[in-house]
Amino acid sequence: MSLSPDVWLSELESELKDNILGFWMKHTLDEEKGGFVGEIDSSMKINPSAAKSLVLNARILWTFASAYRMYGEPQYLGTAERAYRYLVDHFADREFGGMYWMVDAQGQPSETKKQIYGIAFVIYALSEYHRAANVPEAQDYAIELFRVIEKYGYDPVNKGYIEALSREWEMTDNLTLSAKDMNEKKSMNTHLHILEAYTGLYRVWKSEELRAKLSELIVTMLDHIIDSKDEHFLLFLDDEWNVKSDHISYGHDIEGSWLLFEAAELLGDEGLLPRVKSVALSMAKAVLAEGIDTDGGIFNEAGPHGLLDRNKDWWPQAEAVVGFYNAYQLNGDKSFLEAAENSWSFIRKYIVDPEFGEWFWGVDGELQPLRLEPKVGAWKCPYHNSRACFEMIERLKHDHASSR
Repeated sequence: MSLSPDVWLSELESELKDNILGFWMKHTLDEEKGGFVGEIDSSMKINPSAAKSLVLNARILWTFASAYRMYGEPQYLGTAERAYRYLVDHFADREFGGMYWMVDAQGQPSETKKQIYGIAFVIYALSEYHRAANVPEAQDYAIELFRVIEKYGYDPVNKGYIEALSREWEMTDNLTLSAKDMNEKKSMNTHLHILEAYTGLYRVWKSEELRAKLSELIVTMLDHIIDSKDEHFLLFLDDEWNVKSDHISYGHDIEGSWLLFEAAELLGDEGLLPRVKSVALSMAKAVLAEGIDTDGGIFNEAGPHGLLDRNKDWWPQAEAVVGFYNAYQLNGDKSFLEAAENSWSFIRKYIVDPEFGEWFWGVDGELQPLRLEPKVGAWKCPYHNSRACFEMIERLKHDHASSR
């Protein structure tokens, strides 16, 4: 397979505008209770009593802010504004600060713990909203939440960030993001998305305090969260960085490879950038060697003795397109370009839902859609797939212009 840039761009923009953004604007607005519905199943049945997650609403804001930044269309701005207002009006804790993890269908707090991962996503979304639409109050709120994370979530002894605290910012035993996750003090996932959030904030707020924290976070991840023996992320750790899991998440590996490089490149630290580039390429090479099926799809997880999960969820496929293309941009190795193209082909063939639109949660080992999983939910959001399109459109246009 070899796509011309023009064909690939056309496919990406059609997928982004018509199938992803169009779906979320048409099907997910909660006209009765405000904001967006909490869950839609794979047959498009809305669950009117579903709780609404901080992650879902923050990712909707990020997605439509990015869409408005790229295309300037009022409908995208309107959807972003809707998400922004709902986050501020229903998730913000006016008494203790920060954001609630979940609210119920009516918008009342239902899980009040302070999950650092979720607050990081709000920083990411607010920063993009300000970047796209020049909303100073959104930037101010992002800065406030950055300082909240640094005050309560940062580990001053061992560095890095703990997973969660109670509503009042006290220590809690309820640390996990979801039923799939281990109940440990620190995780790769939270650090990866704080990295992403601080990178987004640094684009719009070039402060020295943020620069120092972002630089420290990159080094912390290189030193403690990437296994230098095999270039995979270590998924769960205690507060002193002792490893608590032996699983490999191929989707996070390929996502992290490009997010780490993006952060280091934005900082422009000439001492740090070569190290990050080397690690990013090594991670991409490891995923390409171990995590890709013959059909071009990326597997979910493996362990010391081989694959643990032969399913191929939607989000690792999206991240593979960007991560492999980023690796190709870094060293010109055509095998990375081919892997990115194959990932995109796999998405179009198996992950895009031709009946109802948007993407299936994923496919099983027989390449059949996982229809018991939701189309919209606390974790099924428009961010991974839309971001893959945004990133690839910008990168392809840049590379095409540079080659002329």
